[in-house]
Amino acid sequence: MILLPTEWVETTLDNIADWGSGGTPSRKNEDYYGGDIPWFKTGDLGNKVIKNPSEFINELGLKNSSAKLFPKGAVAIAMYGATIGKASILGIDATTNQACAVGNPKPHVTTSEFLYYFLLNEKDNFIAKGKGGAQPNISQALIKEHVAYLPSFAEQKEIVDQLDTLLAQVAATQARLASIPEIIKQFRQSVLSAAVTGKLTTDWIEQNKIHETARGLKNRWLKERADCFNAAQQELVNAGKVKKVKAMKPPVFPDMDTAIPESIPDHWIFISVNEFSQCLDNMRIPVKKDARSTDIGLYPYFGANGEVDRVDEYIFDDDLVLVTEDETFYGREKPIAYRYTGKCWVNNHAHVLKAMTKEANDYLCYALMYYKVIPWLSGTTGRAKLTQAALNSLPIGLPPYNELVEIVRRVEQLFAYADSIEQQAKAAKARVDKLTQAILAKAFRGELTADWRAANPDLISGDNSAAALLARIQAERATAKPRKRATKPAISPTSSGVTQ
Repeated sequence: MILLPTEWVETTLDNIADWGSGGTPSRKNEDYYGGDIPWFKTGDLGNKVIKNPSEFINELGLKNSSAKLFPKGAVAIAMYGATIGKASILGIDATTNQACAVGNPKPHVTTSEFLYYFLLNEKDNFIAKGKGGAQPNISQALIKEHVAYLPSFAEQKEIVDQLDTLLAQVAATQARLASIPEIIKQFRQSVLSAAVTGKLTTDWIEQNKIHETARGLKNRWLKERADCFNAAQQELVNAGKVKKVKAMKPPVFPDMDTAIPESIPDHWIFISVNEFSQCLDNMRIPVKKDARSTDIGLYPYFGANGEVDRVDEYIFDDDLVLVTEDETFYGREKPIAYRYTGKCWVNNHAHVLKAMTKEANDYLCYALMYYKVIPWLSGTTGRAKLTQAALNSLPIGLPPYNELVEIVRRVEQLFAYADSIEQQAKAAKARVDKLTQAILAKAFRGELTADWRAANPDLISGDNSAAALLARIQAERATAKPRKRATKPAISPTSSGVTQ
């Protein structure tokens, strides 16, 4: 039970506003639409004041439907489905569809702003009253009989002023928090760009010795890879599985003609992805969805969009870099390269790369995450791909190995910092998102204006009291003559309680 200030009174929404609902001209008659009469639907509601409807009707549509013209300052509230409780003040004379109830504040009883904020505060209560199955709804009758808590007219204005100020501050904070993910994304991309162009380690290289040149590192890696390949071939010969050792294909050179890569330090060299790592695409095997549907799901099944399923078998058990193959996924928010270590299955929509060390794999992934691969794509628009040959030829900057390790360490440190900020921002957003309802609840329990009431007793007593206000409403109702059924417009624009 809500404990109201003793100066407040309890009434109903029917006592503080005149209510009506809208209608929809027949969709079968196109002549009813496209006029100059604003026609709001529940999807248009949400902002405090609305002026731009998604559709317009004309005089013919208004005349031949249950739609009514409501005045500027009336407050619309959604009655159907997922939008129940959404509310807005009409910023122009307008019509609505039948899913909106519209209340026009009674003059000198309440205002558009107070009614709007009160309806927002009651949203959860309206949702709880929704009846029906998949499409619950509330009725205009239910809205009319809904309990309203009414302070004096002067205190209503004070409540609105305080809510305007506080909720504007909440909105500004929400906007700042909403911008943080994009800032963090740009920060990560800046870190990666600096990492693979040598800018991230300009201070480090001045204070540390190079243990092995970049060219020496490339030659060592190629020799080690050739030695591993030849040893594996010899094992096959010894086991009688092949008759002779097969020569390893020489790696492709970096393609420096298709696009000019960013500049790198003088002590780095450009090498191809194929010189940097092995391509294991020949081991990929796609598995149809029907075949995967019966699996328990022990291991990740990777495709162009990362992990797309789980399967019970694996074809890789290694430290890998996976790269998106399909054009559809380029230009997206997610990076086009990602890391995985352990048992997994990969289909034919992701390339599989393996460098000589974990740090090398990390660096390779960082170099490829946001690589501008568009010039290397082949095929028709909408079906273009980053082929294995094109991927293998992509040029990347190779630093000396001890600098590469430092680059990886710094990227991980900066990314961890970004992750921390991102989590803090999410937590802050979750708290701020709850503030609006908390502030509204305090307002309509009288807590926001407790000090104001103490300082302004004359504005909440006697003829200015809420009790006197309610008595006038009841007296007016008692003396009012029964009226015939309303004709359009159902609510007179001259009776609007909107404040200027």
